[in-house]
Amino acid sequence: MRLALAACVALFLLLFGCAEGYLVPREQSVMSEVQKCQLKCSMMARSGADMSPGPCVGKVSDDWVCDVAHSPRIPADDLPQNQCAECLNGSAHHFVEVTPECQPIRYA
Repeated sequence: MRLALAACVALFLLLFGCAEGYLVPREQSVMSEVQKCQLKCSMMARSGADMSPGPCVGKVSDDWVCDVAHSPRIPADDLPQNQCAECLNGSAHHFVEVTPECQPIRYA
């Protein structure tokens, strides 16, 4: 009986302990990119940039860009000149979208 209980506990720790180890760093990494985007967006807005058309804020790390959009989206958000060139040319594969007030909308 004790052996069966120990095996169940070991299996539980193996399954859920390992899963947490793989999921948490990825989520922390994404949250870091969101925070970097918000900071970069705030700096751009404070410098006097017009955030209303939904400009690209720029890269926040090697494979991530920060883009301003509207929630709900407006046609200007889909114009290539208001999107990050790195996403359009494939040199960045992930993005964080924030509102013109630098509040997160989504990331992928």
